[in-house]
Amino acid sequence: MSFLHPLLLIVAVVVTAAAVYGYVWLQRRRSSALAAAGFASMVGRGSAVRRHLPYGLILFALPVLLVGLARPQAELSVPHVSGTVLLAFDVSNSMRATDVSPSRLAAAQQAAKDFVEDQPDTVDVGVLVFGDQALLTQAPTDDHNAAMAAIGRLSASGGTSLGQAILVGLGTITGKPVALPDEGAPAPELGYWPSATIVVFSDGQETGGPDIEAAAELAAAAGVRIQTVGVGTAKGGTVEVDGFQLGTRLDEQTLTTISQVTGGAYHPAGDAAAVSDTTKSIDLRLTAKKEPVELTAPFAGVALLLLMLGALLGTRWHGRIV
Repeated sequence: MSFLHPLLLIVAVVVTAAAVYGYVWLQRRRSSALAAAGFASMVGRGSAVRRHLPYGLILFALPVLLVGLARPQAELSVPHVSGTVLLAFDVSNSMRATDVSPSRLAAAQQAAKDFVEDQPDTVDVGVLVFGDQALLTQAPTDDHNAAMAAIGRLSASGGTSLGQAILVGLGTITGKPVALPDEGAPAPELGYWPSATIVVFSDGQETGGPDIEAAAELAAAAGVRIQTVGVGTAKGGTVEVDGFQLGTRLDEQTLTTISQVTGGAYHPAGDAAAVSDTTKSIDLRLTAKKEPVELTAPFAGVALLLLMLGALLGTRWHGRIV
């Protein structure tokens, strides 16, 4: 424990000692006055607790209050959400389907914006888009307005490579390119990043690219958790691509596998309202950070309680406070 005004501790000792001395002197004077008036038999009568407890409480409140005025501080571990969140958006043609109104991509954009608005400044938010390839469009930053602007610029086209999205996301978090190792080769050393989370908004329909589960295992080894948000319905919808009508539906199994491998969770969202509600249940990392916490208020509260109790007992037992 430290104090912003440590000199007040010396004042507390001096004032408390003076108050105790004054109380003892007052008690002796009263005893002498009673004896001189012929009431010697009354000196020392009555419960010692009743005689001294009310004043003892008031005297004890004095140093507690003065210590509080010295503004004590303690280093406490305060839990708070912090770290890096990378929002990865599937921008393939299938995300133009309207089984989620107004479209899968538009619903994901709105839900992601709501999610970003809810995050404290201690969370850095980045934006990644993926179709056949993956591209970082906003590096993780505590400027959440920049992340919101990047989310608003999304548009859909092309295929889907969830594996590539995971690898580019890991590269963004670790600060170096990440690729799957060749068969039989050891996995790359990525370090350990437990405060990082990748949130994937997708319908889960994979059209090619690196192996999804192998990419998820690299993330798990690096301590990066992947949360997946399924945007779409099991019934599905249709999209027009190059003049052809193509059917598309939500692949929950793929999205569930990705999240489970990394210790994250799959969040199903069958309509626009559900997509928005889903982002509220995304579990980010709670970390403990030591922060100085001022203890003046607790000390003042204890001192006030002691003063009130001493005054109440003094009035009740002796008809006076002092």
